[in-house]
Amino acid sequence: MKLTITSRHFKAGDQLESLVREALDHVRSFHDSIIGADVVLERHNSLCSAEFVVNVNGKTLVAKESAEDFFKAIHGARESLVRQIRKMKTKEQRW
Repeated sequence: MKLTITSRHFKAGDQLESLVREALDHVRSFHDSIIGADVVLERHNSLCSAEFVVNVNGKTLVAKESAEDFFKAIHGARESLVRQIRKMKTKEQRW
């Protein structure tokens, strides 16, 4: 899986990057065919946001979450991706 982490308006540390990798590993446990992921972390004033763009079987899933810290933003975006993957898998199983 190809992973690109971009941080805007700050320098992301190793701990933050490992948190992103753990979140994507969690998402990957729900679907094995994840081709690549682009993650954009942004800090604007006191608001932190995380945006995940994931390519799965030719489809693009996007999840964006904002919170007061990066842990909550990454966790929220991760859960949004999990819901989208479950919905996609349910549709695939019905057909």
